[in-house]
Amino acid sequence: MSGAAIAGRTIAREPIREDFKEILRLVKPGSRVLDIGCGEGALLELLQNENAVHGRGLEISAEGVSACLARGLAVVQGDADRDLDYFPALAFDYVILSQTLQAVLRPRHVLGELLRIADQAVVSLPNFGHWRLRLELLTKGRMPVTGVLPEPWWATPNIHLCTVRDFTAICDDLGLKIDACAALAAGKPARPMDPAREIENWRAEAALFLLSRRG
Repeated sequence: MSGAAIAGRTIAREPIREDFKEILRLVKPGSRVLDIGCGEGALLELLQNENAVHGRGLEISAEGVSACLARGLAVVQGDADRDLDYFPALAFDYVILSQTLQAVLRPRHVLGELLRIADQAVVSLPNFGHWRLRLELLTKGRMPVTGVLPEPWWATPNIHLCTVRDFTAICDDLGLKIDACAALAAGKPARPMDPAREIENWRAEAALFLLSRRG
């Protein structure tokens, strides 16, 4: 069992999430990275330890910021809907928005800001077009509760759920180029996918995109 030895004891490390592994693969070592909605800092810490990135974080909750600071991470409290406007253009090589887009008030505005302040953006989101969600709605007529969307409708922070097709459409509308895309499902390793294929809108529980500006 892998782990860290502390005072004669071995502390088991939590397994790395599959979406985090894919982000590690996409982000070049030594890059300048802003992690938006970084939570308690697990991804940002991983990127710093494994890829030696120059990382910064933006987190809306005071509890999340405190947890990040306890890890020694450079994180400030802020709201993606409002505070991205204050970052200078191309201040970062990558901006990461991991499982956060569906919880912001102005997803279109936020997406536009990502590619203003960085050369590339990594965006991951749950896919509301997955076949299990469609089946749940069809057979039970209720909002689904799954591993990817674990909260009931009245408790979820998600206010702008979308499908893979919805996301590719808004990227087209905003002039964003999809440089790479991966599907995530059933806790398995990320696999490359073509988001233009309709079957992928059924198969992926979650999707992860690497974006840049066209032209």
